[in-house]
Amino acid sequence: MDSLSIENAMNGLVNGRIRIPAFQRGFVWDADRVAFLMDSLYKGYPYGSLLFWRTKKPLRTEGKIGPYELPAKDPQYPIDYVLDGQQRLTSIFGVFQTTLPPMEVEGWLPIYFDLSAPEDAQESQFLALKDEEVDSNRHFPLNVLFDAPAYRAQTRNLEESTALRLDEMQKKFLQVSLPVQTFETEEPSQVAIVFERVNRLGTPLDALQLLAAWSWSEEFDLREQFELLSSELRPFGFDSVSEDPNLLLRCCAAVIAHDASPAALMSLRGATVRSRFQEIRNGIEGAIDFVKGNFHAASLKSIPFSTILVPLSVFFAVEGSKSVKCTGHQRKMLERWFWRTCFARRYSSGVLRNLKIDIEEMGVLRASENDSRLGEFACSVTPEFFLDNSLNVGTVNTKTFILLLARENPLSFVGGQPVALDEVLRDYNRSEYHHIYPREFLKDSPEINENALANFAFISAIDNKIIGGAPPSVYKARMDDGRFEEICDRAILPENTWNDNAEDFLKERAGLLVGKAQEVI
Repeated sequence: MDSLSIENAMNGLVNGRIRIPAFQRGFVWDADRVAFLMDSLYKGYPYGSLLFWRTKKPLRTEGKIGPYELPAKDPQYPIDYVLDGQQRLTSIFGVFQTTLPPMEVEGWLPIYFDLSAPEDAQESQFLALKDEEVDSNRHFPLNVLFDAPAYRAQTRNLEESTALRLDEMQKKFLQVSLPVQTFETEEPSQVAIVFERVNRLGTPLDALQLLAAWSWSEEFDLREQFELLSSELRPFGFDSVSEDPNLLLRCCAAVIAHDASPAALMSLRGATVRSRFQEIRNGIEGAIDFVKGNFHAASLKSIPFSTILVPLSVFFAVEGSKSVKCTGHQRKMLERWFWRTCFARRYSSGVLRNLKIDIEEMGVLRASENDSRLGEFACSVTPEFFLDNSLNVGTVNTKTFILLLARENPLSFVGGQPVALDEVLRDYNRSEYHHIYPREFLKDSPEINENALANFAFISAIDNKIIGGAPPSVYKARMDDGRFEEICDRAILPENTWNDNAEDFLKERAGLLVGKAQEVI
């Protein structure tokens, strides 16, 4: 095993001989952990070795080191890419280097030697401090240890005993030897596999980091591909898919392995992910287009289960520039499955088991539409769904209810113009849903659940102000008389809405909503 001094490590990073490969995750240590590493270095405690990949072949993209943007340098071959120990190396660089300012200062604090702390085998003698916390008589900055003029300036006026103690401390850091193992190969695909295996033994990576390492090549970075896909979906309101990497990874595994389990995900071969990624993209884009076009789902947040996109991506996954054309029967099957999945809360439990069944049936439906049993699971809707569940825009039941209302293409409650569903559901703004029987009207009826789903409709904030807290029989006159019947029909309102009897109204409307639900499931 080779070794590397702190000074040589810093010089290697600045002059470009040591670099961070693009598939490495970012710096994740907090300042206190950095200070703890300094204490281990000072006391000679084991802290693990660095693992370098030495190659004459430069990578297309490379990462920065923590908050520092390294200067562009003409490469000097061979280059040592850091496979393991990035967090430690970044910490050491950030503590001792003085030439580069951090590009991001949040969370990054300078480290100080605490002169008042007793020599203790257990307790750390190093602290991460904000500027206002520093006591110059007690705290000595580590960033001057490798800068001789700065170190002399800091110690020139100190008492001899303190200066000697600091000299001894500096000497220990100057003599630190960082253990280094070097792995040499010109095959980047092997490097990604080594990186993944090493990190399984250390700090766990999330699934995206693992598969990104597994599938990485000079021409392909999975995280970059997901970010590109997200940017392309932005005009359609679905750019937030990049915030749910596990969803995207499940789509990858579902399309390639027809199984979205973690085991299937980690069994994927990197070359296969790269070669079939366009097929995966087509599947995800086709799934989003389907839910957007058929259910008014204008954003990821408006879908009751984002997991619904996983089986759908299997149905729409095709190679190249091709696209899947649904037959009428296939579309009806997919729509029925969507609604049954939502009303039955299919992905609230037994997710992997149910996903595997639905993924397999999606494949059958695409290959032979008459043989598929997609959606053949228990699902029933009762009036209690709309009476016992209260409106909460973050829940599955509320999202399902809102999409059911949107299916009727509702009109403005007062003006009669079409509701801008795409805009309302993209932002998923609660201010666009209001009580049919106003809370002010129900304040003396505590036995009535004023927030029951059955008491809500698409009523904008502006329309709600016009309605005010008046009883339905009164605010009825403020609605567009010419389109009144159509407004009521599209809002799924019973005739007794205007009788000012909340109990009878809720019971009657819940019955109508059940009828609409039965149509779709």
